[in-house]
Amino acid sequence: MTRCGWAKLPLEIAYHDQEWGKPKYDDAVLFEMLLLEGLQAGLSWSTILAKRENYRKALDNFDPQKIKAYDQEKLDDLLQDTGLIRNKRKMQAIVKNAQAFIQVQTEFGCFSTYLWQYVSGQPIQHVYHHLSEVPAITDISEKMSQDMKKRGFSFVGPTICYAYMQSVGLVNDHIVSCDYR
Repeated sequence: MTRCGWAKLPLEIAYHDQEWGKPKYDDAVLFEMLLLEGLQAGLSWSTILAKRENYRKALDNFDPQKIKAYDQEKLDDLLQDTGLIRNKRKMQAIVKNAQAFIQVQTEFGCFSTYLWQYVSGQPIQHVYHHLSEVPAITDISEKMSQDMKKRGFSFVGPTICYAYMQSVGLVNDHIVSCDYR
């Protein structure tokens, strides 16, 4: 099987083959991926994938209703967990993002409706022949980033938003020769 060149390690291959670029509409999945993309800032995606199960356990299976209520004692406990990335700003962002996520759900009926408006409800099918053609930022990811920041989200810069768009299938950036396109 031919894959996009970034998928080399076993967890990356599984993620590439089963998740990346596939449209997702379930708010629970969208929230999990939003948090994971924010946690990835400055780190490799393979690091995040390796810690993903630890985060599921530590963060109540990515339940935004539970996470929004985390107090400083809970955050301090999370910062001591060696199975997680122990970054104070990222831990605080998890709570902030849960609160903002719930506000968006209330306003739009579900987060999926809010998110998919950026691509008019249809995944963008890019035609890239080489990984070097895939952008890190687009006009859409910049617009998304600005709006999400206004709504109270953290760790949602345009690069993170574009990676998020890829992860949840708003864009399909599998290269043309990839069998998983």
